[in-house]
Amino acid sequence: MSKSALIFAGQGAQFVGMGRDLADRYSECRALFETANAVLGYDLAAICFEGPEEELKKTNHCQPAIFVTSCACYAALRAECPEFGFEAAAGLSLGEWTALWATRALDFEDAVRILEARGRFMQEACDATEGGMLVVIGLDQQVLGEICAKAGVQIANLNSPAQTVLSGPKSGIEKAEGLAREAGAKKTVVLRVAGAYHSALMSAAATRLEQTLAGAVIRPPAAPVVANVTGRPHGAPDDIRADMVRQVTSTVQWVSGVRWCREQQIGTFVECGPGKVLSGLIKQIDKEATVYNIQDLSSLQRTAAALRGGNQSGTT
Repeated sequence: MSKSALIFAGQGAQFVGMGRDLADRYSECRALFETANAVLGYDLAAICFEGPEEELKKTNHCQPAIFVTSCACYAALRAECPEFGFEAAAGLSLGEWTALWATRALDFEDAVRILEARGRFMQEACDATEGGMLVVIGLDQQVLGEICAKAGVQIANLNSPAQTVLSGPKSGIEKAEGLAREAGAKKTVVLRVAGAYHSALMSAAATRLEQTLAGAVIRPPAAPVVANVTGRPHGAPDDIRADMVRQVTSTVQWVSGVRWCREQQIGTFVECGPGKVLSGLIKQIDKEATVYNIQDLSSLQRTAAALRGGNQSGTT
């Protein structure tokens, strides 16, 4: 079997009901939700399992909810495949925090507290600004850089060679969409999000997160964790702390991160958490990669069977 990497979902992947069947089946998963409930002082599990969707979508709920669900997906994998090992971990935006937990750089309880605060800070920054985000498909980075300069926005996510997300003031996003269409973009989509994530409009959130992280215990990861801000592995704990603050306002270098993994001969990626977005992006970046996902009991069973059998063909 080729080398493996764990990858973890980011905000936007959530859905009502996520994690329920895993918590019902595995005591390890149920314990994670119970611990998160105790840390937060409210029933996060009920919001994940039952909704309503409007509560789950609130950023201060959504971020810890996706984190805990992703942790539960990985815990279920460990229960089914205790021999499974990985050589690196990565996550998209908040998913990077899950990667730090999975590599034992961060305790579960601390991560839950940090992500509740991170979500709250980001929501407050959204409320204080008029921001938006735009997906652009089919334009290269040089052209997108020129569009950003003209529209007063910035690149938020380099998701795949074909897909880039822009972020900034709503007026700038509207201008950028028009410029992208004029430049020949295959498709543009204005995202339904609360604000301009991974842009300068999140500066207030980054400042407050820096204060929160000052007292957090962060250890060297047990395996390389690919940083969103560089597309390369994190360094020492203080560097991790700084990178995770920078991440709030910086471009997510997802393409570079996946390519770094491939340079290390990592050929198998296991996505843990709601949705299959990252699995799709990885196949866009490298068609030769093998990707699996775990978001519920059925996908867990398929992935576990494939990993136990050394099956490297196709995706789940």
